[in-house]
Amino acid sequence: MKVADIMSKKVITIRSFATVANAVKLMRDNNLNSLIVDRLDESDSYGIVTKTDVIYKVAAKGLDPKQVRVCDIMTKPCIVVNPDLNIKSVAQLFANTGIHRAPIIRDKLLGVISTTDLLLKSNFIEKPHSVLIQEQIEQKIAKAREICAEQGFASENCALAWDSVEDLQAEQAHQQAEELKQTAFDEYCEEHPDEDILRYDPWFCHWEDQEMPV
Repeated sequence: MKVADIMSKKVITIRSFATVANAVKLMRDNNLNSLIVDRLDESDSYGIVTKTDVIYKVAAKGLDPKQVRVCDIMTKPCIVVNPDLNIKSVAQLFANTGIHRAPIIRDKLLGVISTTDLLLKSNFIEKPHSVLIQEQIEQKIAKAREICAEQGFASENCALAWDSVEDLQAEQAHQQAEELKQTAFDEYCEEHPDEDILRYDPWFCHWEDQEMPV
């Protein structure tokens, strides 16, 4: 599932020269905690103004919201998100930066993603990452076996396919804080002990037989 699958396409924006009073009214009318600040032109960046900005930078200082402009309290440029980003990545982005809402940009403003969208629209409860990664591993194992059967055990594509499987298994082991004792590739090699199976060694950047010369 990607950001584009759960983002809100209806985006309430405000101009940077609007007053904070106008911003607060928009937030209240649309039940929002923040607003995307529109660009001045195509070369400009988007910004964001939040209720926290209003409270900390206006109300706490006793300023008149009708006299303060959005540009005086907004964050610009703001963090933006690519629509192709997966749900796990955007959740990590929010966690690392402390933000709760971000515009979705690809050349232009396409929508907005929020912590509420992640909680209510994503499938991380029904399909947590641990389940998804196991499904990916199983799919890649099946694909690797197919490639090796079609192109031969000694083909580079066969080795690359198993290398992809091992990367996912290593990620899974890391997330589960477990030691990866045997990979799917090791099991595959045990099934075909007489075959000369290539294995890619990223440290030396060349192809070599699995059995190293003595």
